[in-house]
Amino acid sequence: MSLRDQHLSPAEAAKRLGVSPKALRLYEARGLLKPLRSATGWRAYGASEIAALHRILALKRLGLPLSRIAELLSRDQPAMAELLAAQEQMLAQESKRIGHALRLVRAARGKLKAGKALSLDDLIQLTKETTMTTQEKTEELKAIFDPLIEKHFSETERSDLGARAHEADGTAQGWDGLMAEARDLVAKGDPNSPAAKSLARRWMAQVNLFSQGNAALAAKAREVWKDAMADPAAAPKLPLNPEIFAFVQQAWKAAQADDAKA
Repeated sequence: MSLRDQHLSPAEAAKRLGVSPKALRLYEARGLLKPLRSATGWRAYGASEIAALHRILALKRLGLPLSRIAELLSRDQPAMAELLAAQEQMLAQESKRIGHALRLVRAARGKLKAGKALSLDDLIQLTKETTMTTQEKTEELKAIFDPLIEKHFSETERSDLGARAHEADGTAQGWDGLMAEARDLVAKGDPNSPAAKSLARRWMAQVNLFSQGNAALAAKAREVWKDAMADPAAAPKLPLNPEIFAFVQQAWKAAQADDAKA
């Protein structure tokens, strides 16, 4: 059989996986993906190459920038079972969010069907949970944080962080999952639980991705959040609150204590 019979072309792989050919070229240029080559030099993707692409996309979806993915893949190939477990957890969180939105819509329809009017609180919650798009939320948060970032970070630091954020285009998704998980764990109220300590480790790993180990940058980021949470107009719009921050800090101390004993 020819290479064409056994493998997908870049266009076929991109179409079937829902990614762009440009993304495939970018991953190849970064050394993350190495397609096979036919005798005439055409790129092709078989099972091994698709498995490698799955790892890249899974890590990217978990919020890691391409530079960090390259570092991880250069050392070791993450086990497919581990990646699938992480993906399952993330998708379960997203399913929970969608389920909540569906319950709100169904409850509102039930009220209307029973001849009852929707209250102001009903309408506000429906709008917030079911119609506000990710882009709208992003713009709303940008309006809150941009002035605070300008206040606490120098122009050089802002430029560096902006370039880093452009590279780490999946990081926000990673934070979304961590914040949702944190809210659930805060409700359970045990920062010493294995789940809380696991969250804290991943939380601090995300912080380190942002600060690149620079303690001064991490401290400035905390000040930005502190100012935002202290603003009565901004606080209700934020995905985090002081209680969540305090919980994560407690869980992190517990995780560090465990690591010290190991």
